[in-house]
Formats: sequence, C-alpha cells, structure tokens
Amino acid sequence: MKISKSAAATARRLFGLCLTSGCLDDAKLRTVVVHLIASQPRDYRAVLAALQRLTRLDLDRRKLTVESAVPIDEATRQRVLDGLSKHYGSDLDAQYKTTPSLLGGLRIRIGNDVFDGSVQGRLDRLANAF
Repeated sequence: MKISKSAAATARRLFGLCLTSGCLDDAKLRTVVVHLIASQPRDYRAVLAALQRLTRLDLDRRKLTVESAVPIDEATRQRVLDGLSKHYGSDLDAQYKTTPSLLGGLRIRIGNDVFDGSVQGRLDRLANAF
C-alpha cells in the first residue's frame, strides 16, 4: 500500500502523541488506534499502516541481542546493559545468546547498530583485508 505524504505526516504526529518521556506508551497507542478506527477519517487505513510501521521500528530500536562464545555471568550482563543504557535509554529489551562460532568476545546488536568485538569478526575482517 502506497502511503501519501499527508497520511505519513498524520501518523508521525499521532506517534509523537503516544510517546511519554521518549518511550512508547501502549495505552496511549491503543487509545489512538481505537479512536482512529472509530472515526474513520479520510485515508485512515494508510495512517494505520504508517503508524504500525513507526511502532515496529521503535520496538526494533529497543531490541538488544548480545551474542557470546560462552555463557556470560550476571555481573557481565548487567555491566553491558548499563553501558548501553547510557546511550540508548533504559528501556532496552535484552536477549542473550551463546554462539560458539564467535570463538571469543561479544557481538552486540541494538536496532540497526552492530558492534562486533568477536574473534570470528576480527578474523573475517582480516581475511577481507587481503
């Protein structure tokens, strides 16, 4: 579905109203969607599609995945989470994975950002340099 500029702008304004202290408020979002469906203004389906996209992007931006070669202890997990919370906000949804193919180090994905400090990543970068 092609979304018009006015529908995208309306969705951005509505999404901005659903934010509380920079965080998405589920209750506000639910209220906005219910009101939008009930009133059915012009091009409301496109506004809903754009609002859904903005919500999905916001949730993906807050998703944190930490991969390590061996299981990491709770103190290390907390230290990594505290360090990333300073830059990305405190409402991160953290998931920890053990990936033996990394050989050592950590690979951290947060939204579209990837920080690869693994041994395998370094070996791959070295191989690509030749």
